[in-house]
Amino acid sequence: MAYRPTEKTQARKAALKKQLLDAALFLVAAGGFNALTIQAVAQQAGIATGAVYKHFESKAHLCAEVFRLATEKEVAVVRETALREGAPGTRLLDTIETFALRALRGRRLAYALIAEPVDTLVDVERLRYRQDYADIFRQLVEQGIGSGDFPPQLSAVSAAALVGAITESLVGPLSWQMNTQPSVEQTRLIRSIQAFCLRAVAMKTLGSENRPEEILKSVFAIK
Repeated sequence: MAYRPTEKTQARKAALKKQLLDAALFLVAAGGFNALTIQAVAQQAGIATGAVYKHFESKAHLCAEVFRLATEKEVAVVRETALREGAPGTRLLDTIETFALRALRGRRLAYALIAEPVDTLVDVERLRYRQDYADIFRQLVEQGIGSGDFPPQLSAVSAAALVGAITESLVGPLSWQMNTQPSVEQTRLIRSIQAFCLRAVAMKTLGSENRPEEILKSVFAIK
């Protein structure tokens, strides 16, 4: 007769896996993905090293799952802020501030999620994570277009550009090697990112159609 795990056994297994993920997330938040090793996770969780492999095929698989765990909460917070009631421009500014403040408060973890060199499996998750953010901003931009607050534009392109602008603007300030870069006061940094992004999606001075070739001609005076 084939063995069938009981509910109690499954619950114990799930609890141990959560314990391991919590331990791994703690290590990443403190020292990035480089600090996450199977031995360190086992020690942090208080279990034998070999037991970790009963739940995760490899370190790379563990890192990928930790990445998903860490980003799911962040994406949920951004989605709640971006898609609530209110003027699209205001929600865009609030969303940027929320994202930036959370990143700056959890500097080491945020850098690990946004920019730290990682294994291929984690890189795949990072692409999904950026797409999740882009989908949220796309909806926000489309709502702004529909309400007349933003001019007509390709919402998917604008959304991807917003994600890139926000995350890349934070890479330097999130780095623990701040002595190699000029520092910017936190509030000024956030306000600068907000201003850039709002101008990018809300500027109406280039005409109602906003066709790419017309924008290029206007900005660069191309004949």
